[in-house]
Amino acid sequence: MQKKRNVAVFLENREKGFADVSIELLGKGRKLADTLKGKLVAYVAGHGLQGLKRLGEYGVDRVIYVESEVLSFYRTLPYARAILAMVKKSPPYILLFGATTIGRDLAPRVASSLRAGLTADCTELEIGDYKIGKLNYSDILLQIRPAWGGNIIATIVSPTSFPSMATVREGVMVPPPIQKGREAEVEKVEVKFSPSDLVTDILKRVVSEKKSDLKDARIIIGAGMGAANEQSMKLIFKLARLLKAEVGGSRPLVDAGLLDKDRQIGQTGVTVRPNLYIACGISGQIQHLAGISDAKRILAINIDPEAPIFQVAHYKIVGDLNEVIPLLIEAYHEVLSSERAT
Repeated sequence: MQKKRNVAVFLENREKGFADVSIELLGKGRKLADTLKGKLVAYVAGHGLQGLKRLGEYGVDRVIYVESEVLSFYRTLPYARAILAMVKKSPPYILLFGATTIGRDLAPRVASSLRAGLTADCTELEIGDYKIGKLNYSDILLQIRPAWGGNIIATIVSPTSFPSMATVREGVMVPPPIQKGREAEVEKVEVKFSPSDLVTDILKRVVSEKKSDLKDARIIIGAGMGAANEQSMKLIFKLARLLKAEVGGSRPLVDAGLLDKDRQIGQTGVTVRPNLYIACGISGQIQHLAGISDAKRILAINIDPEAPIFQVAHYKIVGDLNEVIPLLIEAYHEVLSSERAT
């Protein structure tokens, strides 16, 4: 087992800065490193990198980076070569990636080269002990993620391979508090890329924005199978426009093609933290509740008075959402009218 129990996070570099999930991972990485009495290390790869010392404000102790024109845009082989060079320079006890398109492509290749265990799409990470037979392992990474379609929560360990590696979903970790003026130690690693690293080339890049941004929304209206019809969805989107809210939903609605994948909330979707979450026709299965547990206020509308969603809701309305939502819209207009009158 390694003496230095440092936690490394690969920071995914994008045009507008580092990916949100990378910053979130620094928050979790800092806590894991503190538990292990180790350092938090950031791995950065790219071209024209600046301000790396400022990563100390996010709790980073040390930044290891590779800079090359070859790394201007993501390609699997050059980035894998860069990560492996950084691992050799500063071997981590734990290595974390965001579960993005890039992270899901890069992490398995790095894990294969290192012959290390990798758990994908984790929703929680903890340091703990593990026992199997007469063998006892202490202070190892417990990698927690939904399995069997989100029906169970599995804890996965790789106690004999180092580093322990995981990809983590966006929105499930809390970003670290900013420590103004704190600076990180920065060290550059030189990498010579071979022709075999450059067998692919980028001919065209297409950048598209997400259709919705649930993670930063202050108000979210969630749609469940109780809203799985055209009339109900029109009402939900009408209420959302009125409240300047985002629309999300449970997995069955996404599977039915009624909502885009990036609007899915829950263990197999995104985790949200709105000021107000309005659950419309959502039964409240544990997979969905895991994605809204940090909502400050939950208003639930369901025709079933025994629906599990009512156990976590702060405000409860038993009724048909097709009747309740128009009443909410009418009440909202009345409040606006009275405020204008005064």
